[in-house]
Parts: sequence; C-alpha cells; structure tokens
Amino acid sequence: MQSQDAATLYFFKTWSWVEANAKRIVVGAGVAVVAVIFVSFYFWRQNQAEITAGEALTQLIVSVSPNSDASQLAAAYFKIAGDYPGSLAGERAQLLGAAALFTSGQYAPAQAQFQKYLDTQPGGAFSAQAALGVAASLDAQGKTDPAAEAYQRVLSAFSSDANAVNAAQFALAKIDEQRGKLNEAETFYQQVARANPNNLLGSEAAFRAMQLRAKLPAAKPAGNPSTSFNLSTKP
Repeated sequence: MQSQDAATLYFFKTWSWVEANAKRIVVGAGVAVVAVIFVSFYFWRQNQAEITAGEALTQLIVSVSPNSDASQLAAAYFKIAGDYPGSLAGERAQLLGAAALFTSGQYAPAQAQFQKYLDTQPGGAFSAQAALGVAASLDAQGKTDPAAEAYQRVLSAFSSDANAVNAAQFALAKIDEQRGKLNEAETFYQQVARANPNNLLGSEAAFRAMQLRAKLPAAKPAGNPSTSFNLSTKP
C-alpha cells in the first residue's frame, strides 16, 4: 500500500512539473523533431549526390572512345571530381583523370593530380593508388631517388593494400637492379613472386629473380681451403 502511495505521489509531482514546463517541453520536442528531419534530409541528399555522381562517371566512362584526347578526357574526369566533392565517384574520377594523363605520357601533370588527391582526400578510399601514382610518375620522369622514396612510402603507409605493396616492391626491385644492388632486387622480386603465385606479375617477378640468381656470385664455403692445416709430422 505504501509503495502504491509513493508511486501515486511521484506521478502527481511529475505531472505538476510537466504542467509547469509544458511550453519548454513542447519546444524541446519540436527541436528534436526538426533535428531528426534535418539529419534524414542530409543523408538523403548525400545518397542522391552519390547516385548522381556515379551516373555521371559511368556515362563518361562508357562514352570514351579509343581516339579520345587524353587531356580532354582528363579534364572531363576532373570536372566530375569538382562537381561532386566528397563522393566516392568524385574521388574515383580524380584518380582516373590522373591516370589518363599518365598513360598519355604527361607524367608531371599526372604526378600533380595524384598528389592533389592525397592533399584533398587524406585517408581517402584510393589513397594507396594515388601514392603509387605519384611514385610511378616520378619514376617515369627519370627521378629515380625521389621515386624510390615514394615507393618506400607506399610500403610503409599502405602495408594493408596488397596490390599497391606488390606494385611498389616490383618497381623497387627494378630500381635496385638498375643500381646494381642485385641482392636487394632479388629479395623484392621473391616477395612479389611469393605473394602472387598465380598471376602474371608473380610469374614475371619469379623469372626476374631466377635471372638475378644466375648473376649473383655463388656462396663461399665455410673456411678457406687454400690455408688448410698440415697435420703430418716430420720424422
């Protein structure tokens, strides 16, 4: 009985507070409803923007012809990236534009666009590919030392991206081979071959590693056979 009285008393006290603060409660509830509507609308707009960006990018990709001018194609990709910032389709368009410049031999502009992605989308979905693009662009320009450093950054910063890591290792192997660092080159080739036993990159790496092993000097046996001890005793 006492518990029922206590509950009844609590109810009336609460109701008195509600009546005294009715206006504030109504306003608070209205603010909450508006907030929910705003958040829902925001995510709806985000989804719509992503869909629209994806449609624009798809339309551009399917319209590309083999004779398309690389600079114009890159500009079209960059326009989509600029029109839909923050969308995955926009990020992909930025990367495709840079790749179009690279494949047409415009290595310095390609490097700048790959770097732009890294600057504007730190931690973006395609950061590993963009970092690899920067390294490859430097490599293609004959800037071997900066390229090697950029490839090493791919290995350290994107170790979880197997494709980017394997490509960087293969490129570093080629650089080491050109520098005459055959042991280091063979190690990189072996790593790529072990990670890709069933594809062309792995097969190429295994073949190059085999070629390098043939060039490396044979391991020296323990000890020096030319200075063996004479155990015979003179009479």
